[in-house]
Amino acid sequence: MPRLHEALEQIEFTRRYTLQRIETVPLSEWFTIPPGGVTNLAWQVGHITMAEYRLCLERLRPRTPADTDLISDELLKMFARDSVPMSAVDYPPAAEIRAACDRVHARVLEELPGYPDADLDLPPTRPHPLFTTRIAGLRYAPLHEMIHCGQIALIRRMLGQKPLW
Repeated sequence: MPRLHEALEQIEFTRRYTLQRIETVPLSEWFTIPPGGVTNLAWQVGHITMAEYRLCLERLRPRTPADTDLISDELLKMFARDSVPMSAVDYPPAAEIRAACDRVHARVLEELPGYPDADLDLPPTRPHPLFTTRIAGLRYAPLHEMIHCGQIALIRRMLGQKPLW
């Protein structure tokens, strides 16, 4: 299954790259929108989490009752595409957002290696405007995350941190 293996390698590479940036921001600063900014780290991480779940699990198979232990319906809605960053009182603690991020990613790495190659060419279980097959959704997932990783890098800089290379 080389194409699934390749998609997983890109998903893992992108997550390592993203975590290198996330882990340099103290949890106490996750809800700060820097002056002149429009977003915060909490929303970016929550959105990455929601998107990875939707792209790498829910579009390959239906949502299961066990999935609510990974990411709740509330978090899915809170960090959906058209959501906007809110104040800290409207969010769960940063540590909970980070824990959901880690749980979803761990489940992706657990489930995907055994995914049937023949099913990768099927349409996703929920349509998406940017792709028509499940493998295309898996290939899009790290691209989407890298977009938000760039925003995380900018937030870091606006919070006074030096760039990471």
